[in-house]
Amino acid sequence: MKARIITIGDEILIGQIVDTNTSWIASRLNDIGVTIDTTISIGDREDAIIDCVESALREVDITIITGGIGPTKDDITKHTLAKIFKSELVRDEATYQFLKDMLATRGVEFNELNRSQAMVPAACTVLPNRNGTAPCMWFERGGKVVVSLPGVPFEMKSLMTELVIPKLEETFEFTSNVHKTAMTFGLAESVLATVISDWEDGLEEYLHLAYLPNPSGIRLRLSAYNVEREVAEIAIERAFEELKLIIPTYFIGYGEITVADVVANILIERGSTLSIAESCTGGALSSRFTINSGASKYFVGSVVSYSNEVKHNVLGVKNETLIKYGAVSEQVAREMSEGVRRLCGSDYSISTTGIAGPDGGTEDKPVGTVWISVSGPSGTVAEKITFVSLREQNIMRSSAAAINLLRLILIK
Repeated sequence: MKARIITIGDEILIGQIVDTNTSWIASRLNDIGVTIDTTISIGDREDAIIDCVESALREVDITIITGGIGPTKDDITKHTLAKIFKSELVRDEATYQFLKDMLATRGVEFNELNRSQAMVPAACTVLPNRNGTAPCMWFERGGKVVVSLPGVPFEMKSLMTELVIPKLEETFEFTSNVHKTAMTFGLAESVLATVISDWEDGLEEYLHLAYLPNPSGIRLRLSAYNVEREVAEIAIERAFEELKLIIPTYFIGYGEITVADVVANILIERGSTLSIAESCTGGALSSRFTINSGASKYFVGSVVSYSNEVKHNVLGVKNETLIKYGAVSEQVAREMSEGVRRLCGSDYSISTTGIAGPDGGTEDKPVGTVWISVSGPSGTVAEKITFVSLREQNIMRSSAAAINLLRLILIK
């Protein structure tokens, strides 16, 4: 069963808003066994809408459209769909009364533009939108379905979850699409692919592996399409259990889990605490932990010691160390992690000091040079890592690498 997602709106094409609807809809459709054929964004133009919808009606089973059904003149989706389905606009009485009552409650005049929202193509089935003024419209032709949804995300999500998905399941018989994602950290994509090559070759033929790299690690997604769900889930689970044995220290967990999540869980389980001293990461490292609720169970505090004065006066880094080795050095990284651990009274601490870029590098210490350190009950360790000249990526990767160093110490 194939579907196509069409987003309509000039605001998307000019970059005024980010289209988050497509990824959310694609995920929900995949959950019920629908494979996405194509996604496309187009402007508020009648010819573009007609071409895209007619093409979808020929090529896929389900077409989901978002946007362009507001009350203003630039929203032409409804009128264009009426042309496509050779249908006049008629007033949907239930929508009309709902809008009238809703606007009266809000103290808003029920004017001509509002009343026009209740006008829909006679060929459609209206799925009531209880969170807004634009109704959802369901069309059918030759066994194919076209659904037009409002572009406002919370309205669209409510309609998809409560009405569209159940109606699709009543209309079609779906097989299953099954996906599961594992997170790895510490191996470059090319190295990881080489290490797990035999495992990949031994996967069931119907399992598809995708590599999804980002600065926080590499996700491995196993997918199975048009299969019996239980059989596929067992095969995927077995495959990932085998993978754990191949890369035990690089296997982080499943789904959206991060290295910081793993460390947080271990610290909470052991009743241990953490503090952080940052220079080049400028608070990004601490935010990896505090972004999640429950951080107060283990996270004591942090110091963003961007200047040498703060490194010395607050963290206790020796002036002679700064002068002799420079702020970006193993010695300073060690003294930073030990200093913040002492200052906060935590069981463990992490520090970062480096050159995030794009300026400030030297021949000996080029942009992307970062020292990370972890101090704990068994002592202090430090590692040097070198990235590229992109500042944001350097900060993200340095933060992830520093957290991973603590993870490796904890699991040992």
